[in-house]
Amino acid sequence: MTNFVTEFLEADCGSSILHYDKWAEEHSYSGIGESRNKKWISNILPSELLTRSLKRAVDSISTLSESGNFFREIPDNIVTPNYGDNWGRFANYIEINNRAIAKMQNSRCSDGIISSIKLLPAIPPSAKSWANCIILSQIFPNIYGDGYNKAPWEENSIYGLKLNAGYSENIISHNLKVSPEIQFRVFNDLAHFRGIKTGFRIVISEDQLKIARPYKEDENFRWHNKEHEEIFITECVKLINLGFEAIFFDSAKHIGGYDCANYTGVGALPEYPQMQYILNEIRSRTGKTTLSFVGEKSSEDFERYRMMGLTAGTAFVPVDDFNTVKEWSDKLKYSRDYAPGVEVSNDNDSGGRSYEERLARLRSCFFAYTYPSDKLPSFMQMEDLFPLRYDTNTHHLMMCNPSYSIDGTPESHWENLFTKEDGRRYNSQVGEIFAYALSF
Repeated sequence: MTNFVTEFLEADCGSSILHYDKWAEEHSYSGIGESRNKKWISNILPSELLTRSLKRAVDSISTLSESGNFFREIPDNIVTPNYGDNWGRFANYIEINNRAIAKMQNSRCSDGIISSIKLLPAIPPSAKSWANCIILSQIFPNIYGDGYNKAPWEENSIYGLKLNAGYSENIISHNLKVSPEIQFRVFNDLAHFRGIKTGFRIVISEDQLKIARPYKEDENFRWHNKEHEEIFITECVKLINLGFEAIFFDSAKHIGGYDCANYTGVGALPEYPQMQYILNEIRSRTGKTTLSFVGEKSSEDFERYRMMGLTAGTAFVPVDDFNTVKEWSDKLKYSRDYAPGVEVSNDNDSGGRSYEERLARLRSCFFAYTYPSDKLPSFMQMEDLFPLRYDTNTHHLMMCNPSYSIDGTPESHWENLFTKEDGRRYNSQVGEIFAYALSF
């Protein structure tokens, strides 16, 4: 069996032999009670991880191993955390904008997957009863400006992407002589080793999609075109086969023309039976019964979305009222394969929410239930763990791709993308909430 982590490290620095990371151990938080072996780095600024080498990040991951054993090399056979086929119904989804934390070198943007690996030690592992799942914001090339950062006021949206064009220049590393596919496998293997599941975001509004053709202009995507539909399915299947287990579908609420008065995407969406077919094909072609399909705001007509094949929907339960979340958890406890969820924040978040409000929302997500087995799925953004600088927000970084470097170096961008010492204190408070949640 090929050890992709070993191959990746040898391509990066010539050695896959790991060394115990005392810094990671000194900055580690642990779960409370039965989950005391679950560890992650907290009370930190993201730049403290992002400026480290790839090798040092993997050292940290081995040092924080839940088994308590330090591995001199990452094992050959890494399996995803096993929470059963319906794990996605109860999971905590944490979206990481891997483009925003990519390597910003002057005007170029790359290596987002390496930055995501470097951040893994600071993502808490899954709890006793439910999984934590990282959703990556970008995998495919965006339509305009891919591979470049731009001024904070220039649009460079993640919401417009190309299929049939490989993977985003923002995300992959060309400095390492390994394929993009191996780079994604390494991220997924290391996340699984950390006890975390993984997925990716994709848009389904047809005018926000293009089909790339060799030596031809890009085609406008059309759902009624069976070849385009097939390309969409094939692209998703490829990524699932690289180790991803969840797909977050943007604008899923409006599939089949539902509630289109509030639709803000651009272009037609799949028809209802067409989406049923697409989800079934992804499941059947990958042979995986454990996949989680999450629909943005697909959370009003519960039976409609369950029958579509979705696992969870966002933004239904008022998260600021702890007791209301608990009531909905009790109401939906017998729905074991689909449930609407609660949000700390989403990709449209425009900032301005206080730290106290975010912490209260996290507590509702993690503790508002009678029994842990009845917990609702939850959704949060990178900013809910690592606060962004005050003049930007989650949605801005989805729509634009600015570098905040003051000298053209990636280190300066990573330092200035996030808040400073108040963000460190907030991250410590988030760590305390996770520490108690992991034992449930």
